Amino acid sequence: MVKRACFLFSILFVFGCTQPDSSQEHDRIVTLASSIIPKPNEVDLNTDEYFEFTINTVIVADDQLSSLVGVVQGYLNGLTGFQIKKSDNGDNALILKLDEQLDEEQYSIEVNKSQIQIKGGSDKGVLHGFQSIRQLLITQDQSFVIPAMTIKDEPRFPRRGFQLDCSRHFMEKDFVKRYIDLLALYKMNIFHWHLTEDQGWRIEIKKYPKLTSVGAWRDDGKGGKYGGFYTQEEIREVVEYAAARGITVVPEIEMPGHSVAALAAYPELSCTGGPFEVETDWGVFKDIYCAGNEATFTFLEDVLTEVMALFPSKYIHIGGDEAPKFRWEACEKCQQRIKDEGLHDEHELQSYFIKRIEKFLNANGRQIIGWDEILEGGLAPGATVQSWRGFEGAEAAVKSGHNAIVSPTSHAYFDYSVDDIDLEKVYSFEPVPESLNAEEASLILGGECNMWTERAPQHLVDSKVFPRILAMAEVLWSDSTNRNYPEFNDRVQRQYSILNKLGVTYGFEKNPVEVSSEVRDGDLMAKLSSYDPNIELYYSINNQKAKKYEQPVEIKEPVTFDVTFKKNDIFYSDTVKQYFVPHKGVGKPIVLISKYSPNYAAGGDTALLDGKGGGSSFNDGNWQGYSGTDVEVIVNVGEVAAINSIKAGFFQHNRSWIFFPEQVEFLLSEDGEHFKSAGIITNIIDATEKGELIQNFEISTEGLKGRYLKMKAKSIGKCPDWHEAAGNDSWLFIDELIIN
Repeated sequence: MVKRACFLFSILFVFGCTQPDSSQEHDRIVTLASSIIPKPNEVDLNTDEYFEFTINTVIVADDQLSSLVGVVQGYLNGLTGFQIKKSDNGDNALILKLDEQLDEEQYSIEVNKSQIQIKGGSDKGVLHGFQSIRQLLITQDQSFVIPAMTIKDEPRFPRRGFQLDCSRHFMEKDFVKRYIDLLALYKMNIFHWHLTEDQGWRIEIKKYPKLTSVGAWRDDGKGGKYGGFYTQEEIREVVEYAAARGITVVPEIEMPGHSVAALAAYPELSCTGGPFEVETDWGVFKDIYCAGNEATFTFLEDVLTEVMALFPSKYIHIGGDEAPKFRWEACEKCQQRIKDEGLHDEHELQSYFIKRIEKFLNANGRQIIGWDEILEGGLAPGATVQSWRGFEGAEAAVKSGHNAIVSPTSHAYFDYSVDDIDLEKVYSFEPVPESLNAEEASLILGGECNMWTERAPQHLVDSKVFPRILAMAEVLWSDSTNRNYPEFNDRVQRQYSILNKLGVTYGFEKNPVEVSSEVRDGDLMAKLSSYDPNIELYYSINNQKAKKYEQPVEIKEPVTFDVTFKKNDIFYSDTVKQYFVPHKGVGKPIVLISKYSPNYAAGGDTALLDGKGGGSSFNDGNWQGYSGTDVEVIVNVGEVAAINSIKAGFFQHNRSWIFFPEQVEFLLSEDGEHFKSAGIITNIIDATEKGELIQNFEISTEGLKGRYLKMKAKSIGKCPDWHEAAGNDSWLFIDELIIN
């Protein structure tokens, strides 16, 4: 009876309800035991009894699991406050055993009132089983109970990865270790550590000290330096910490591109000789390692030798993505290399580069992973391809007999906002393309979610990764035939109490606030909504006192909306800004002669006349993107009327291949067939100008009349010769066509 009362108290504490009757108690027990993520393959509950962790609980473990016992003790002691000891036997015991009948990561759990027995095919399997128990304990504070149950479970894929970019923004060592604990909790088994980039070199290499004394630091824009690096001692600490928790750390050392930080330290490894500075901007840069210089390969082999000494991983990730060939095309050494090796072009030169690095790593017992660009020019013999530009790279790799990892931007890029990739989208991810047969499908090792950090310093990472990583963990572990998003989302809601206890500052399943516009009787209205009925919305106009949103707000003049929100009596600091501008064209019919990219639709065919202005990011959902084409549209304002001014806003960020138009012409017509030019505005801002820029192309048309307005914005066409992507289609981005 005493234990029964303690159990009931625990259930009441976890779920915060009044004392239930026996039927309600049963439901609570089922709910508690059914909240595990990723969902186990088989769960059989017996809710008539339970196991309780007490001060007398002991751990009984096979001798081969002695190192694992310390990890489990650390978790349990931290959760319960007890000092749980290892023993040869006990009446109240957590039993950890190896079972040679199970595969490496398989596990089983049997719980009764006197013991929890976890069996695994290896220490990894046993630890996976314990993580299921750990999830059920984290939110308990005084009584620590587990209902009687049997679980049988195993992963669908052998590779379940998370990539953290610590180069764009440096992440503290303890933060990295914290993420390893979180990955282990949800049975992820690969930590892909992105350590080198244009914006920072983060790993100490003793033979090349300037990689960290120079390459690890960039100008912070305030007269100081920003950056950091991990010493070899710190890296060993992280690798050992991860291994003890069943996680393999795979380092990424970028080559031949994304290497400006290394070139800033050792400019002689470039095609031009420099000088260079560690990059402060984001994007793709034309200066890469010189493929014709033997010193480049000596350097990289030396670096990789030290990397291999630190990371016992079978795989070394060598990047291979976004390497412009511009410098190689003009480099005598690179052109001589092409001639000497009998290569056809610079793409085959990159293949030569990758194959040479692979041969070196293979000779040292390692294998390479590269982003899907390593397919270009011929794939290295034993390479594993990580497909990020969709699924095509994975398909091409496995059809040629190579292993593949699938992490497409469409589902797995957690630097993208929840507008683009929400929780349900991640949960819909299927790593195995339908086009593959069974043999080809077996070469898909698994998937990975990627946390690139151009716009996510350390304090924002949690809100980007969680809760979306819960969906990725389940997709890569659990049986795909039993996916049910509403049921999964219910379990996610119960996981929030775990994340709260662990101090995870998670984000939202979807965009918590949607700001839209509509036209009522010719008036522009601002409309706010949320996917969650428990979220209260508040808005402020032009920094005035905030008001609770009740209904659409009429916009009579250009204003800036600041939207905040509250859930469960907590105000969130996130602020959504939206600029609204009423004008004669809002809601009027528009014909798009040019077609926008579906990836940057900004609301679709009516986006240029929705009264919403774009902000400082071209990804904010208000900028409409056109690739490789001019922009030409025709607007019908409804009747012949005076047109006093016309304005169109354009965006430039040359690192993202986005440029201002060469010129914008506005034309007016009364019949829709015969147009007369009302004026041409020529761009005066240099295409080389750095940063994210906005320019309004505006003319005064006072005294002119028309019913139809045509706008023609002329693209620069291809990216200029000086640009890293020279010869590729450039982009035009426009937010609103304002007619007054």
